Amino acid sequence: MTTKILALTDALGNLVRFRLMPGQRFDSVEVPSLIDGLEFDAFIADKAFDSNAIIAELNERGATVVISQHPRRSKPLLLDREIYKWRI
Repeated sequence: MTTKILALTDALGNLVRFRLMPGQRFDSVEVPSLIDGLEFDAFIADKAFDSNAIIAELNERGATVVISQHPRRSKPLLLDREIYKWRI
């Protein structure tokens, strides 16, 4: 049995929240509960978080979406590569 740690940090890398998950669970499943009630201007993540549901929620919040995308995405989204380099 394995465990995953999903962590949300601020722009300086300080831990804001985290979730412990079973190792076989998709990372994106816990994102809604991780960001619930928080205000932020941008969300930077790797392709494990390339989910239409997550992107739609971030767009509703008016947050800048900086998520690397799966190469098979049918309609690629713009990715600000300079901001993407900021992820820790």
